[in-house]
Amino acid sequence: MKWKGYHTWLIFVALMLVLVACNSDEETSEEENSDGATNMSVFIAENGEQELETNSFTEFAEDKFDIKFDFQKTGYDSTAAKEKRQISLASGDYPEVFFLVDWVDKFSPSEVLKYGEQGALIPLNDLIEEHAPNISKVLEEREDFRKIATSPDGNIYSMPGLEECFHCTWPNKLWLNTEWLNELGLEAPKTHEELKEVLTAFKEQDPNGNGEQDEIPLSGSAASPNHSVIPILMNGFVYDDAQTRLLVNDGEVSFAANTPEWREGLEYIRSLYEEGLIDSGAFTQNRDAFIQLGNNADALILGAAAAQHPWEFIDNENHPAFDAIEPLQGPNHQYATYNYPVTNGGTFAITNKASEEVQVKAIKLLDYMFTIDGMIRAHIGVEGEDWVQPEEGDVAINEELEPNVKLLHPEEPTNNNWSAAAQYYQPREFRDGQVQAEDIYTDEGFERRLQEATYLYEGKEPEEKFPFWAAWYPEDVQDEYSTLETNILDNVEQSAVQFITGELSLEDDWDDYVAGLESLGVDRYVEINQAAYDNYEN
Repeated sequence: MKWKGYHTWLIFVALMLVLVACNSDEETSEEENSDGATNMSVFIAENGEQELETNSFTEFAEDKFDIKFDFQKTGYDSTAAKEKRQISLASGDYPEVFFLVDWVDKFSPSEVLKYGEQGALIPLNDLIEEHAPNISKVLEEREDFRKIATSPDGNIYSMPGLEECFHCTWPNKLWLNTEWLNELGLEAPKTHEELKEVLTAFKEQDPNGNGEQDEIPLSGSAASPNHSVIPILMNGFVYDDAQTRLLVNDGEVSFAANTPEWREGLEYIRSLYEEGLIDSGAFTQNRDAFIQLGNNADALILGAAAAQHPWEFIDNENHPAFDAIEPLQGPNHQYATYNYPVTNGGTFAITNKASEEVQVKAIKLLDYMFTIDGMIRAHIGVEGEDWVQPEEGDVAINEELEPNVKLLHPEEPTNNNWSAAAQYYQPREFRDGQVQAEDIYTDEGFERRLQEATYLYEGKEPEEKFPFWAAWYPEDVQDEYSTLETNILDNVEQSAVQFITGELSLEDDWDDYVAGLESLGVDRYVEINQAAYDNYEN
């Protein structure tokens, strides 16, 4: 009997050892594949020219960091990408690492706080300090970037990319048809009144020469704040950041869109509209309608446009006639709308499903992308196939800098990079050093064209600005603030259009408009933003 019991006990122990070994094998298989590399599940956007599984940067990164990627892919459709990401997080079926595309879908500041405080996104602070010297250096040297990345509780739950796009920093520009200016013997306008004279000539003097009064002097689009005619015209009266409609003076935050100066600006814009100098579609049309207007098939009919760059409203090859003019000198100011091109929220994150080994390798991969060599390999591709070293006679976009790389534009995609999903480190000095053709009216010289246009706007923003690109709002006010922001800014935009088009009267309806903003909580909106500004400054 004793032997039988001992024998039974041996069988039990053996079974337990087998189960432990099986569990150990399962854990190993989850973290390592048959080659011993670390498995890493990654949510990532793939454009139509890529195949990430066979992509040469995928292979490069797997070899360099001893990783085997398991991609959970989405496309570049913003709505679909956001929906897929949010469903994965809501269901709990999310990956270990996120590599998102900023302009497709990223973690908003409120999502960063939500998922960070819930524990789905882990703090990256210690990982960065211990394993990411390049990221640490960027955070130390660039104060705004550090503030953008760091949530109010001091944690970095998600990293944005440092993409210091010069022409994006002053996005609201006025592009004028200089062929028409030359045809009519006019000079580029410098003031609001001179602009009105030019637009009137465009309307009345048949600059396209087809014998018809079909010219549209000025247009824009409702699709983006960068396409709005209001900021570029308003900035001579009061600063319009096109985002928050907030002002800062001696550290005090106030609202711009209920001031006498805002009303004065609306009066001027209304005068242009009443004289048929602003296209009514500027306040309603989408991107497609805007560019169809610029590319009108029968004749060029557009005289001036509000946009970040000409390709947003016209085909560069067919109509290279548009040049930016400097901000208009108004009765009060000569401001240009400023927007630091990096915003808070983030595109890289590690989740609580990642083991310590995956966490370390993921942050090392990101840290590699925060070097010039890593950025070039991850975002641009392979030397000789996607880019080459500059040659003698090549000129950088900023002609004062030594040129660094010359991008190639192969007809067939090379599948050598992760494209925008790896766009993490392009400081201005790198972007400005890229080689561009000197003919700014060609596709190859287009970035130089934008650079030269932006020099007209650089430095013309107010000294004090509300830093909406780095403003964080604590979780306990997020719902309230979201409602205030939506209601107030929608009201400002809709009312501005109604005042401009005559649906509302500046003489009879202005006081009701101001009272309406008060009833929507504009004072509370300013109060919350004052706290956000104070937090940013401190």
